[in-house]
Amino acid sequence: MIAILGAGSMGRLWAAKLPTGQVAFVPRPEQSVAPLAYHFRPLQGPEISVQIRWLYDFQSPSLLVVTTKAGDTLNALQPVLSRLPDTTPIVLFQNGLGSQQRVAETWPNRPILAATTTEGANRPESGLTVHAGKGETWIGALTPTGETLVSKSVSTLAETGLSVQAEPEILTRLWQKLVINAGINAFTAILNCPNGEILNHSFYQQWIGPLCNEISALLAASGQPPRSPTSLRGAIETVARNTAANTSSMRADRLARRPTEIDFINGYLARLGAEYGIDTPVNQMLTDRVKQLD
Repeated sequence: MIAILGAGSMGRLWAAKLPTGQVAFVPRPEQSVAPLAYHFRPLQGPEISVQIRWLYDFQSPSLLVVTTKAGDTLNALQPVLSRLPDTTPIVLFQNGLGSQQRVAETWPNRPILAATTTEGANRPESGLTVHAGKGETWIGALTPTGETLVSKSVSTLAETGLSVQAEPEILTRLWQKLVINAGINAFTAILNCPNGEILNHSFYQQWIGPLCNEISALLAASGQPPRSPTSLRGAIETVARNTAANTSSMRADRLARRPTEIDFINGYLARLGAEYGIDTPVNQMLTDRVKQLD
């Protein structure tokens, strides 16, 4: 049995793709006992109806997948882990950086793994989850006890038919996604537009160069592979063009009037800059502007 904590778009994508009957959502205290029912639209083929039951207190899953928002993760895990064996692997699917390290630091003896994915999923309607884009998922260990369980966790999640791979340098992978999110998401939220449209806005054109200068300096200070500001801007704009019609998760949060994950994207970079003595006025400005929207 695979348990999923977090029934948002990504949680519902994995639940729909995992073998029928082998997955359950972790309920909230006030949760109804009725199974969670929704329609799932795959990349190919007809739309299907999905029913995922809730995990009972007496059940012990072989894997816990965590797809909560970054800011909710630590509090959401607290009551769940008290009921799970210390040996249950926990795979974290959070955007940005910061929340993963907090979990690993809080439970250093548990097998904590981090995942980063380029799979796309959204919920254009309350009862519909759409697999919006094919991607790849990488999983790696954050704690010593997690290292021996990476292969098993990868194999389990690969039963979805999605591309899932082990990644020994998972922090580097997380940084790569952070760079892209930092260069796209806040701009789409502030400008209220799909990914590709930011490229034509003067606000983006004014700040993307200085933003990439900050990120380049932070990468070097963090011991990550060095990248020039020009290289970073090229990578960001390639993704923006390739996903031109997509709505970023941050813009989706803004449209749904949910708190965004800005504190774990540009906000994380601004805090890191303060730690390393690197000025990050653009990351701080973007963080402040998005928080004003929140």
